[in-house]
Amino acid sequence: MKNIVLFCAAGMSTSLMVTKMQNAAKEKGYDCTIAAYSLNEMDKYGPEADCILLGPQVRYQKDKVAAAFPDKPQMVIDMQLYGMMKGKEVLEAAIKLMEG
Repeated sequence: MKNIVLFCAAGMSTSLMVTKMQNAAKEKGYDCTIAAYSLNEMDKYGPEADCILLGPQVRYQKDKVAAAFPDKPQMVIDMQLYGMMKGKEVLEAAIKLMEG
């Protein structure tokens, strides 16, 4: 089972995206856990992540996250996908990222 972790400013703005992604994973039959946290909790939840997604509002922290977890696939969620809450597309991007 894959563990997809989303980080944002407070861990709250991504909660709707998490729900949309969970629904998409369920429809797809993809076995994973998806959760959102504040970027302040990066040290606690980053190590257990198989994939790290950053909310567009914290894209400026991308280099910091990359330095902390150089071995983990990570990306900033596309602003349009995030704004339109396209959970299916974000999930597909995360899966593709993990597959290399």
